[in-house]
Amino acid sequence: MSSDPPTPPPEVPAGIIDTLDDSSAEKLQCIASYAEELAEYKEREAHLAEEAAENERRDDLPDDVPSKATITIKEINDNRYYYWQWREGEKIRSKYKGPVDSGN
Repeated sequence: MSSDPPTPPPEVPAGIIDTLDDSSAEKLQCIASYAEELAEYKEREAHLAEEAAENERRDDLPDDVPSKATITIKEINDNRYYYWQWREGEKIRSKYKGPVDSGN
């Protein structure tokens, strides 16, 4: 084990690094435990949100559009529209979904 302190990751803001540097070993263990639990919670929530979005997309999927289709936005005459889009062999297929809500 090195006698030098660890190098903080560049993604961590300086204010957090300063707080951690000023903390006791016991407090750092508590922070590490909390950070691990929080990361797991956020990963789980992101996964659930992604799953819900995928299920919603599938519920909205027309019968003649394959499940591998994605939604794209096309601009036509200064108007924006959603289209289902997928690949069939060498060709890209599209099917109209609806206008993009201007409130988004």
